[in-house]
Amino acid sequence: MTVTDPVADYLTRIRNSLKARKKYVDIPASNIKKNITKILMDEHYIDDYIIIDDDLQGRIRIYLKYDHGTPVISGIKRISRPGLRTYVGANNIPRVLNNLGIAIMTTPAGVITNKEARRRRIGGEVLCYVW
Repeated sequence: MTVTDPVADYLTRIRNSLKARKKYVDIPASNIKKNITKILMDEHYIDDYIIIDDDLQGRIRIYLKYDHGTPVISGIKRISRPGLRTYVGANNIPRVLNNLGIAIMTTPAGVITNKEARRRRIGGEVLCYVW
């Protein structure tokens, strides 16, 4: 099956797995998905992840994080879509829930959070919000 928006598919798989209270979720791997997963791990939204090499595309196994049965990720939303890209300058980097959440962005410096982009003073494409 061809997926026209792999990042939206990635976010939807995580969202659905959290609602079903799954321990982990397997997602087809790509470089951007690996970078987003690393950010989620660094920001303590997931417990752990591993890259499974299956001699094809590979898979990312994400171990989801719960706090007393409640998912740590209470919301995850795609912002920039293939039909409507959302770019921001260094002066217009969004804040998610008064800095309680993060925005994940692609910039010339790679895939980083809104906090890191603000610190480095670089803009880019806003991929998604996580809170």
